[in-house]
Parts: sequence; structure tokens; C-alpha cells
Amino acid sequence: MKKLTIFLTLLGLVAITAAVAWSGAGSVVHAVMRIGLGGFLLMVCCQLVVNGVLGLAWHAALPEIGYLRLLGARMVRDAAATCLPFSQLGGIVIGIRATCSGHGLHGRESRQIDWPEAASANLVDITTEVMGQVAFVLLAVAFLVAHQRSSPFVVPVSIGAVFLMAGTAGFIWTQQHGGSIFRKFGTMFTRSLASQWHDSMLNGADSLQERMEAIWSRPGRICLSACYHLLGWLGSAAMLWMTANMLGATLTLPNAVAIEGVTCAVMSLGFLVPGSLGVQEGAYMALGHAFGIDSSVSLGLSLLRRGRELAIGIPVLLLWQIMEMRGLRKPVIKAPADVSYGPVPTVVKDS
Repeated sequence: MKKLTIFLTLLGLVAITAAVAWSGAGSVVHAVMRIGLGGFLLMVCCQLVVNGVLGLAWHAALPEIGYLRLLGARMVRDAAATCLPFSQLGGIVIGIRATCSGHGLHGRESRQIDWPEAASANLVDITTEVMGQVAFVLLAVAFLVAHQRSSPFVVPVSIGAVFLMAGTAGFIWTQQHGGSIFRKFGTMFTRSLASQWHDSMLNGADSLQERMEAIWSRPGRICLSACYHLLGWLGSAAMLWMTANMLGATLTLPNAVAIEGVTCAVMSLGFLVPGSLGVQEGAYMALGHAFGIDSSVSLGLSLLRRGRELAIGIPVLLLWQIMEMRGLRKPVIKAPADVSYGPVPTVVKDS
């Protein structure tokens, strides 16, 4: 798996380099520089607003966990998936750790979260996000058909949306009834982890299943979470529309929804590629061409999106690591060995 990840990362970098060379490096740089520092900072601020909505989506499904804790864990999970050479699965593992951490970006909370609760929380958030994504992709396909019925993307993306819905339904069923599956998955997934994590995950499999069933027993909150996620996806499309117009491209908001939705569907198919390197660029260029956007501008949109993610993700990861190290350096207070605790009291049972 590690070799495959490295290979896909290198292949993605080669694809991005080839795309820049084909579009003309000078044209791409000129397109990116047109936005200016102020425009880029505006993009970053808009992304932070979208992140806030995603935190609301997670909190809607799990109101018993603090909003700031979930927001911080979500930002760490996204930063790991976009900034580190991991697949989406690696980002999920780091997201679980960030949710468990008592010294993460969320500040201090009185209640400690164990790994079964953190894992169930992350799995449910990912599931509701995919539910919102399915609706977003279907809306994107509708706008794409309205713009260009003969587009070659309509049929494959529609088929992909059907498979995505089927996969989501299966994933939901597994979370509700798959206790033995979670245990088998945990055994396979934790082989490379430290022994204490491995044993802890296996021992908590039953607790994980109980928590999953409790969360899915509240369908109203699940639907509300999915609606918030759909709002977040629409916010991403609005950022694309804003950025494209700042770069001088003529793009309507429905067309931006079509481009962003289909791109997200394509990126979902390439989830094993770290950071969707090359996949995102290819999708933006192909869809941009369908809507009359120059290839250099389309590639500039993709690179600006990566720059926005790095500008947020790298500080988030650094801050999280600093807080993790501070938490590990806290001294553990041990009782002196020669302290006498007095006689052990006798327990008297009621007759």
C-alpha cells in the first residue's frame, strides 16, 4: 500500500507538470497572479467560512460533542488529506486521533473522548458528507445537461452517482448492523499501529457498534447534517464562481456548480491518489473547456484551490502538532512508593 501511494503521488506530480507545460507555464502563472494577494486572502477567508459550516454539519449529527472540538478535528482531518502524502484513509486515521485528543485545536473540554466514540463520529460525518455530495453531484449533472446535453461527462458521472448512492446505502447499513465487520476491519487496519492502539481498537469494537447504532437512531439529526454538508458543497461552488470571475473568466453560478460537482465526483473515484494530484487538474481543465474557459485559467483555478488548502492546512497541522507535543510532555504524577494508605476497609453486604 505504501509503494502504491508513492507511485500515485509521483504520477500525479508528473500529470500536473505535464498540464502546466501543455497550457504554457507563463500563461498559467499570469492567470494565477491576476487574482492578487487581496483576492487570495479573500479565498482563504471564504474557505474558513465553509469550514465553519462543515463544523456545524458535524455538530448537528453529534450535539453531545462540542462544536469547537469537532471543527478543529475536521480541519486537521482535511489538512492531513490535502497536505500530507496520504490517501483519504490516512486523513481519517489522523482525524480520529484529533477527535480523541484532549489538547487539540478545540481547546479544553471536561469530557474525554475515547477512540470508539471518535471513530464513530468521524465515520458518521464522512457518511453525511457523502450524502450531501450525492445531492450536489445530481444537481451538477442537471446543470451540466442544461448547458450541454451532448457533454461526454453526463453519462459516466450519472452512472458514478448511482454507484455512489448504492455505496452510501451499503455503508450506512454496515454502520448500523456491521459489528463483526468492524472487528475484522479493525484487525486488518491496525496491524501497522502500535500494540497499545491495536489492542485498544479491538477491545472497543463492540462499543463502536453501540455508538453507531445510537447515532443512527436519530435520523432527523443525520438529515440535518447532510443538509449542512450540501450547503458546504454549494459554498465551494460559489468560491469557484468568485475565483473564476476574478481571473477574468465568464462563468455563471449554475455553471460553477456543474464544474465543481462533476470535479468532486471524479475526485471521489480517485480517492487513493494522495491529494487527488493530477485528478483535480485534469477534471478542471476538461470541464473548463466544456464551458469555454481557457486551459491556463482552468489550471490556475485548480492551483489556486491547492494554494488555499495549503495556506490553511499547513498552519493547522503545525498548530496541532505543537499542542500534541505539549500534551505528551505533561508530567505524570505518581504516588510515592512508601506512602501508607491505611487499612483496607471491609465491605459489608446487605442481608
